[in-house]
Amino acid sequence: MCPRAREQLSQTGTEAEPTAGYTSEMPRLLVIEDDATIGSTLSSALAANGYTVTLCATGRAGMAAARADAPDLVLLDLGLPDVDGLFVCRELRGMLPSAVIVVLTARDAQLDIVSGLESGADDYLVKPFVVIELLARIRAHLRRSSGTAAESASIPLQFGSLRVDIASRRVLVGGAEVELRAREFDLLARFAREPSVAIRREELMADVWDSNWFGSTKTLDVHVAALRRRLRLAAEAAGGDALSTLPEIVTLRGHGYRMDTAPAGS
Repeated sequence: MCPRAREQLSQTGTEAEPTAGYTSEMPRLLVIEDDATIGSTLSSALAANGYTVTLCATGRAGMAAARADAPDLVLLDLGLPDVDGLFVCRELRGMLPSAVIVVLTARDAQLDIVSGLESGADDYLVKPFVVIELLARIRAHLRRSSGTAAESASIPLQFGSLRVDIASRRVLVGGAEVELRAREFDLLARFAREPSVAIRREELMADVWDSNWFGSTKTLDVHVAALRRRLRLAAEAAGGDALSTLPEIVTLRGHGYRMDTAPAGS
């Protein structure tokens, strides 16, 4: 059984004010962390900021807690004692397609960070980290997640073999639907709104993640790479001219990215 903390008093002895932007039930957070000291500190800090927190010390307990009561956001330590953290991340992504997953890791190697993001995480923090940074990241992710649900309807956008329906959050390549993760869709939708326009990294982070983003933009590169891969695989599977008419997301070194639409008549 994983203990739960609910909107506790802050260390000053005054009740924490609700997080801006949330007026009903506060977001549910699941913390999977085997270090008792870190877990307790995180749980207390999050509860003091108005969140409902469930703390689990093992991967299996965390997955069970997620199945029993789907959280809005998961803080996942990759160095778990019973199950590989990357496996837990993949399992959580499968059962919680719309939840935000932030991995916490002492592994600062590029490969480990990329592996975590490619396993389904939306973001990462390398230990040791400052709690205020973690809180800023959480607020940013939850604001963005709540905002996408209220996205206004629009006419589906067609670029060669790629069709992006922002209103229904559907993507088709060569007529076949492509399953994208939430952030991947948001990123593609941002490109689709301004095709053939160079967009700065900072602008993409502000629009897709949050205007008050706090931290590294490496997660942007990983999500762009994953988006390219999924679209290309879908185009190859569709056959015909789907691949040759698929728009290309171009890297602009020192600036950002641009989505080039397929050549006319191709």
